[in-house]
Amino acid sequence: MATKITMPRLSDTMTEGTVATWLKKVGDTVKEGDILAEIETDKATMEFESFNAGTLLYIGIPEGETAPVDSLLAIIGKEGEDISAMIAGGAAPAASEPPKTETAPTESKTEAPIEAKSESTPAATSLPKGVVVVTMPRLSDTMTEGTVATWLKKVGDEVKEGDILAEIETDKATMEFESFNAGTLLSIGIQEGQSAPVDSVLAIIGPAGTDVSGIAENYKKGGASTPAPKATEEAVTSEATNNTSNSQLTASSSTDRIFASPLAKQIAKDKGINLSQIKGSGENGRITKSDVENFTPSAQVSNQTQQPATDNQQPTTSVRPFVPAGETSTEVVKNSQMRKTIAIRLSESIFTAPHFYLTIEVAMDEAMKSRAAINTIPDTKVSFNDMVIKACAMALKRHPKVNTQWQADAIIINHHVNIGVAVAVEDGLVVPVLKFTDQMTLTQIGGSVKDLAGKAKAKKLQPSEMEGSTFTVSNLGMFGIQSFTSIINQPNSAILSVGAIEEKPVVRNGQIVVGNTMMLTLACDHRTVDGATGAQFLQTLRQYLENPVTMLA
Repeated sequence: MATKITMPRLSDTMTEGTVATWLKKVGDTVKEGDILAEIETDKATMEFESFNAGTLLYIGIPEGETAPVDSLLAIIGKEGEDISAMIAGGAAPAASEPPKTETAPTESKTEAPIEAKSESTPAATSLPKGVVVVTMPRLSDTMTEGTVATWLKKVGDEVKEGDILAEIETDKATMEFESFNAGTLLSIGIQEGQSAPVDSVLAIIGPAGTDVSGIAENYKKGGASTPAPKATEEAVTSEATNNTSNSQLTASSSTDRIFASPLAKQIAKDKGINLSQIKGSGENGRITKSDVENFTPSAQVSNQTQQPATDNQQPTTSVRPFVPAGETSTEVVKNSQMRKTIAIRLSESIFTAPHFYLTIEVAMDEAMKSRAAINTIPDTKVSFNDMVIKACAMALKRHPKVNTQWQADAIIINHHVNIGVAVAVEDGLVVPVLKFTDQMTLTQIGGSVKDLAGKAKAKKLQPSEMEGSTFTVSNLGMFGIQSFTSIINQPNSAILSVGAIEEKPVVRNGQIVVGNTMMLTLACDHRTVDGATGAQFLQTLRQYLENPVTMLA
């Protein structure tokens, strides 16, 4: 009997999905575990596998189209089986449509991969054959606009499926955006450094030589539109012409575009290096961080840059009676998508959640001895932060009211423990999440934190690795900070701020001795956590840290 396949919910915030690519076409045999399609969710593009076996009888959502969760995606059954009643009852095109319309897009995809997707776009009727309009993707659940950090292809370049088109800066990270189409890059709708709303025209791909003038202007999706390709090219030419200060060193046409990673550009800017003088060692001559760091300016460039200074210095000593001791200098740095989101989220948290703070001082002498003993085990590396995370996970199980979320009509008490670990990155702060932290050993926590922190700094974190936290730990102790307060990472109800371990005089049993202590500050949302509840949590946390053997029981 035929089985309906509906649009799956592939993330906790997903309400609709877009079929990026069908990997099966109508009439193909499908086995359990086969990948049916690639589904673009609100967080990432993910492979969707079949849990059924049979023949793919019907495709309800063509490539490039978006539909709500639970809409009819496909039907799998026996070859030749009558499915007209199932189609009529599903959230799919009418059953009266000839079956051929379901196979046409996938057949055309086999012969010309770029054509199928264009037929499913809103402007399909006005697009030349084989032309695809690529829009600004939604790469995170909170992304409303994106910034093109770097174009890795230029107009006229050949594009293959899977090629990286550009690096897109979202509100959470800079991510590589790959093409799901093949052809020639005919037009670029959003220039490097420019921001545009999700679904704005990013680029146009199609057969070489196709006239696409006016397509970007007429093509609209979700109310967003961008200037026509011709106008964009004129703007670039005008900008290059007017930039007289760099006219000798900067390329003036789009064919001489400088390809460099965002980090390489920033380093070059900080050092005052002109990227056009650097030969890139990366793919397609792309300039990398190491290229900039290892660059030595030539004598000719040095003379060009030094001559104006020499000319200006001669009249200074002989004519001017007064030489200023310095000059004012400012720099305007455009806010990244991550920085904008941090500002919005933290402002919402501090102004909507009534924060209060509780601070305790914890003796860490036993923790230091235990850590030293644990790290004598081969291939084992446990940090003090790992011990704090483990202690928090165990304390949260004993005090679930701290492990909560506020909602207008209810308080959600989480009986699972997912601890977010704040990690500083180049553009701001990300919070990867350790799922089911209470079930992890100290060494497992250490390995997971190291792996996630590495991904965060390399901008390789997936959206799924940053969601679902129930409590957060922020540690600035490694920077020598004694104590500090943090803003709650909503929808959590609390966040723990961890200071440095300090050697200091302490009083024990009436005697002044040398001890090692650490300051912990718990920020609580007073809507969900009362003062006594937070205090009891900290007491339990102190017991675990001052007696680490109890965490190993």
